Amino acid sequence: MSKRDYYEVLGVPRSADELALKTAYRKLARQFHPDINKAPDSEERLKEINEAYAVLSDPDKRAGYDRYGHAATQGGPGGPGGFGGAGGFGGFGGFSDIFEEFFGGFAGQRTPQRGPTRGRDLRYTMEITFREAVFGAEKEIEIPRLETCPVCQGSGAEPGTRPMRCPQCNGTGEVRRVQQTILGQFVSVSVCPRCEGEREIVTTPCHQCGGRKRVKTTRKLSVNIPAGVSEGMRIRLNGEGEPGERGGPAGDLYVELSVKSDPQFERVDNDIRLEYLINFVQAALGAAVEVPTLEGVSPLIIPPGTQNGATFRLKNQGVPVLRSNRRGDQVVAVRVGVPESLTPQQRELLEQFGATLNGNLPVGDKRNFLEKLLDRIGKVFG
Repeated sequence: MSKRDYYEVLGVPRSADELALKTAYRKLARQFHPDINKAPDSEERLKEINEAYAVLSDPDKRAGYDRYGHAATQGGPGGPGGFGGAGGFGGFGGFSDIFEEFFGGFAGQRTPQRGPTRGRDLRYTMEITFREAVFGAEKEIEIPRLETCPVCQGSGAEPGTRPMRCPQCNGTGEVRRVQQTILGQFVSVSVCPRCEGEREIVTTPCHQCGGRKRVKTTRKLSVNIPAGVSEGMRIRLNGEGEPGERGGPAGDLYVELSVKSDPQFERVDNDIRLEYLINFVQAALGAAVEVPTLEGVSPLIIPPGTQNGATFRLKNQGVPVLRSNRRGDQVVAVRVGVPESLTPQQRELLEQFGATLNGNLPVGDKRNFLEKLLDRIGKVFG
């Protein structure tokens, strides 16, 4: 019986590239694999598919086949220059991909041994005051975490006893599963379910940790908060997380900062903003005042005719710039206050002053009394 054309077997045109060949091969190999397809001729079809792909996926063999046809294969599988081993499945680069889909791995494939594992990182939220964020501080915290058991030193076994070699994997940390298929014998390797890859099991657990090798403890740590930190910043303490397993390094501790608000000051980047109340006489005539700062009080000159909402800047009275020698400024926003009640004398004086304001304010002026008054005062004294 004559062989079918290899391109016909795979269902691809003669111009098919490497990707098209592999895609067609994978699809057909899955379709006709005897473990999936129970048709009587599935095994023969799979051999035919595999034979075709072995030739067409090799550039040199494909060139010979395109020129001389089946004569270029010199007798097909098993013959000189043919396709190799019994059953025609030896040395096929693409078949291992198909096998992995069916069996999870090729013959002899090994699962990596469990090695050292880094410990978990921990997170702690610390609340600090506004001034601690500005000037920095040294704070002490208590962190609950797992640590290596001090009694068994991390072995999990009661002192005076030792872990024994795992009887299920014989101390290898892995178990093998052998499968007989039409392709031969295949071995898959996985982590031992009894010792979980540790190679040993504890028969007499430590009374302190119960064989878990670690215990819960509370550790006190000192945290240095640098000047100029802000809300949400994190400070990393290297190696202060949970300990690693099987000799792995410890994780880190991340301290996340939560800054309380201040009733007097507001932070804007590295500047400090303060609202300062003056009376309308100070605004009109000017005044020398003392305003609060983060480090006490500072003198400030209010010039005559100062308007409500005017701002003044006090240099280097703000927040230190993190990891720098520079500081922000303090911005003072002036608010002009209006008395809620007046004495008869104060009322009389204001009325006399109002009479000196030449003419009435423009009709339709929507400004409040204070703004109107200050505007006219500024014009009188300006």
